[in-house]
Amino acid sequence: MNNSLIEVESTLTDRYQTTVPETVRKALHLGKRDKIHYTIQGNGSVLITRVENEKNDPVVGDFLSFLAKDIQKSPQNVMPLNDELYHRIQSLVSGVEFDLDMPLNEDE
Repeated sequence: MNNSLIEVESTLTDRYQTTVPETVRKALHLGKRDKIHYTIQGNGSVLITRVENEKNDPVVGDFLSFLAKDIQKSPQNVMPLNDELYHRIQSLVSGVEFDLDMPLNEDE
């Protein structure tokens, strides 16, 4: 899609539902049953993006492909995690709380 501004509208039903306009579906490459993510910005505007399916994420796929090739090329580099390193990792993350579903802020 080019950098020109395209504006479209849709109407809310009595149940607060709407149809995503075709231009938006095409711009976000949306298909049936795809998920949409809404980001409410400080100025009140809302950014709508397509939720990427992790199975189809090209970055993750490329990284996993890289790892598979590296393991095949140099299997001697693959070693089990020893107890010392395991306990060191545990000490670094103990007490750390996190929510994998929480969006990152601008600083993260």
